[in-house]
Amino acid sequence: MLYYLFDYLAKMHFPGAGVFRYISFRSALAVITSLVISMIIGKRIIYYLQKKQIGETIRDLGLEGQMQKRGTPTMGGLIILGSILIPTLLFARLNNIYIILMLITTVWLGLMGFLDDYIKVFKKDKKGLKGNFKILGQISLGIVVGVTILVSKDIVIKEKIVSVKPVIVTPDNPDNLEQRTVYLSDNIKSTKTTIPFFKNNEFDYKYLVGFVHHNQKFWTNLVFVLAVIFIITAVSNGANITDGLDGLTTGISAIIGATLGILAYVSGNRIFASYLNIIYIPYSWEMVIFASAFVGATAGFIWYNSYPAQVFMGDTGSLAIGGIIAVFAILIRKEILLPILCGIFFVENLSVIIQVSYFKYSKRKYGEGRRIFKMAPLHHHYQKLNYAEPKIVTRFWIVAIILALVTIVTLKLR
Repeated sequence: MLYYLFDYLAKMHFPGAGVFRYISFRSALAVITSLVISMIIGKRIIYYLQKKQIGETIRDLGLEGQMQKRGTPTMGGLIILGSILIPTLLFARLNNIYIILMLITTVWLGLMGFLDDYIKVFKKDKKGLKGNFKILGQISLGIVVGVTILVSKDIVIKEKIVSVKPVIVTPDNPDNLEQRTVYLSDNIKSTKTTIPFFKNNEFDYKYLVGFVHHNQKFWTNLVFVLAVIFIITAVSNGANITDGLDGLTTGISAIIGATLGILAYVSGNRIFASYLNIIYIPYSWEMVIFASAFVGATAGFIWYNSYPAQVFMGDTGSLAIGGIIAVFAILIRKEILLPILCGIFFVENLSVIIQVSYFKYSKRKYGEGRRIFKMAPLHHHYQKLNYAEPKIVTRFWIVAIILALVTIVTLKLR
C-alpha cells in the first residue's frame, strides 16, 4: 500500500520518495517491520492465549522434559502470519502476480492450520482436522498455484539467445576466436525449471511426457500441476512433522527463507541471471519483499519459541510455513533444489516413512513390530539418546545452514 503512495509522491518530485522504488530499501523495511510486529505484538498475543487457556495438549511419549510443556500456549502461528502479511501489504506491489500467489498461500494454509488447532484446543479432539481434509486443502492450493502459473500472462521467463560470429584471424586474434553476443528472448510461457549440478541446468516438465505424441501440451501441463501438488503437500507436511522441538522449525525456516530471498533476487535480475546462467524471471524479484517479511517473522518468533518455549506455533504456523517455502521455490523455478535446501524436512519425513514401513514389514515377517529409530521423527530419536533439546536444535540449525550454502553454491557449481 505504501509503495503506491510513495510512487505517487516520487512522480510529484517529493524529496526522498523515490527511494521506495528500490527493492533493497523496501526489503529492509519489511524485515524490520516483521521483527517489530512478531516481538512486540507477539507478546500481547501470547498473553491473550494464556488468558484464554489456549494451551498445548501433550501426549506422553516418555521424553525428558516433555510434560513440562503441557499448557504452553499454542496457535502462536498467528504471530508469524500477521508478521508476514502486514509488511508485505505495506511494502510490496500488490498487483504483482507473484505477491498475490504468496498471499493466497499464506492465508489459505494459515486458515487450514488454524482450523486444525481450533479443533484440537476447543473441541478437545487430539486428532484435529481429519487428514483427508488437510490433503484436500493442499491439493486445492496446488491446483490454484499450478493452473495460475500455466495461464497467467504475467508469469513468464526470458531465454538467452547466443549469437556466434566467426572472427577473421588477425595479429590481435591469432586463434580465430568467436565473438558471442547474448540477447534475451521475448516473454515466453514455459514449464522449465532449474536442475542443480548440471552444465545445461534447465529441466522441462515436457521431458517426462516425451513419449506422448498426441496432445503433448495437455499432458505436460497435467504433469506440472501434479508436481506442484506433490511439492506443496510434501514440504508442508515436512515442516509440520519437524515442529516438535522448541525453535526447531522456526530457525530452519528462517534460514531457508533467507536463501530463497537470495535466489529470488538473482532470478529476477537480468544481469545476475545472465551471469549465473539461470532462468531470468521478470518481475519475480518483488518476492524478495515477501521473503524478507518471512525471515523477520520467523526470526522474531524464535524470541518466544526458543527453549524453553513460551508459545508454540501449532499447525497454524507449521502448515503455512511449509506451503510458503514450497510455492516460493516453485514460482522462482527452483523447486528441484528443495530436497537440498529443505533437507531437514525431507529427512524428518523420510524417518517417519521408514519407521512405519519397517514396523509393519517386521510385524508381518516376525510376528512383532521392530524399529529402526528409537522414535520417529528423527529429532525424537536423538532425544531418546539423551541429547539435550537445545543441543539437538542448534545442530539441526547448523546442518540447515550448510544445506543453504550448498544450495547457493549450485548456482555456479555445474
